[in-house]
Amino acid sequence: MKYLLLKHYRGGPAPVGGAEPMDEWIPAEVDAHAQFMRDFAERLQESGEFVDTQALAAGGAFVRYDGEGKPPVTDGPFAETKDLIAGWMMIDVESWERALQLAAELSSAPGAGGKPLYEWLEVRPLLAGHVECVAD
Repeated sequence: MKYLLLKHYRGGPAPVGGAEPMDEWIPAEVDAHAQFMRDFAERLQESGEFVDTQALAAGGAFVRYDGEGKPPVTDGPFAETKDLIAGWMMIDVESWERALQLAAELSSAPGAGGKPLYEWLEVRPLLAGHVECVAD
């Protein structure tokens, strides 16, 4: 079963200990956090549980179709909204319990001062039998 682990810049419950936002960290703290993420992904690659991971830039917009011949309707950039996804990791594990175990471990990535963030991660299962898009 595949799960998406979502990291939030903001939105969702506050981290335990009120961690400082990443844009207030010194470069060495950002590097340590990124290394933790790389090491975690590498370990999951070795166990066969890793699918993919990406960090997301802060910019973007919500968009929807507004009818034939009309430009797309956007709401954004969405940095002022209450929720902003920082990045995600997709895993392929045997159970919901294993997905929760890995998300809990990932939430301990280091932050400012090298202290674990204990951030909340959103865990979302992928729908079984999903339709895959194929680009030409």
